[in-house]
Amino acid sequence: MSEEIKLTKLAKCAGCGAKVGAGVLAKLLQDIKVHTDPNLLVGFDKSDDASVYKVSDEMALVQTVDFFPPIADDPYTFGAIAATNALSDVYAMGGEPKLALNIMAVPEKMPKEAVHQLLKGGYDKVYEAGAIITGGHSILDDEPKYGLAVTGFVHPQKLLKNCGAEPGDILFLTKPLGIGILTTAAKVDMVSKETYARAIELMTTLNKSARDVIVKYRVHACTDVTGFALLGHGCEMAQGSNVELHLDVDKIDLIPEALELARIGIIPEGAYRNRAFAEEHVDGGNVLLAKQDMLYDPQTSGGLLVAVHPDDADALHKELKNAVPSAQRIGICKKYAGGKYIFLHDKGDV
Repeated sequence: MSEEIKLTKLAKCAGCGAKVGAGVLAKLLQDIKVHTDPNLLVGFDKSDDASVYKVSDEMALVQTVDFFPPIADDPYTFGAIAATNALSDVYAMGGEPKLALNIMAVPEKMPKEAVHQLLKGGYDKVYEAGAIITGGHSILDDEPKYGLAVTGFVHPQKLLKNCGAEPGDILFLTKPLGIGILTTAAKVDMVSKETYARAIELMTTLNKSARDVIVKYRVHACTDVTGFALLGHGCEMAQGSNVELHLDVDKIDLIPEALELARIGIIPEGAYRNRAFAEEHVDGGNVLLAKQDMLYDPQTSGGLLVAVHPDDADALHKELKNAVPSAQRIGICKKYAGGKYIFLHDKGDV
């Protein structure tokens, strides 16, 4: 099917790189009155990954929605990536996905078999997650778009938020970085087949295994690293927790081919939006510009950024190594001293 239709040629931007910038989004929402409800544990005013509503002392609903333009030419692959990405927000809250609704926009002339394969990719990933697609909504549009509205369950006392990190917490990341750069370069055939296949594998790997491990430990904060990049989502965690994140860049798994592309200036537009939002809060130290660019690179279906109690760090790291694509111990949280929220270090000087 990928030989018959090139989905990425139908869209101006791809995957989570299409997200409205975090700074712009905050301005769009700033004058909207937020209604309160004692059972609303997490709302949109918290800049978290999903909303959470307490139903009982034993159960809370986790709800999220995510969709985007094609990030792969093959319809089935695009559907699988979009579904994996949408499900991730529930995992980032410590929840388990249960129900999903399709959200789809397709060009009127898009072949029916291509639409079928797109939906099949989404269905297969939802079923892999142990959830069920129960319906959805579709419209005609010049650009194809696909994603899911997902509902999951979590115990109210075991809810994970993107804030709550404490001084001394150890930071972990569960997937490599560089997806935005690779998918941008792939549009002009500048990525090797092996690396591109690895990128697809990463984007279609559920964060279920990561979630199943981290909920066993004293995790104080968690978020998935997607369109706002490691530094954008890291800023939200640091500001919400009132801590500094000190990152050892040499310990972060940067996909080698993506780093080489960054060195020659192959950077997606979304990375510049992320830099505009987060750069004022980041001390780049002596870290090479290309490496910094990768930390601003928008990830599609990225891994989880986790802040865990230091006494649990070694055990968590050991278990993650057998459960996630890349178990990285990338830094530490420190008490906020005013000024910058994130400090980049090189050569292990954290």
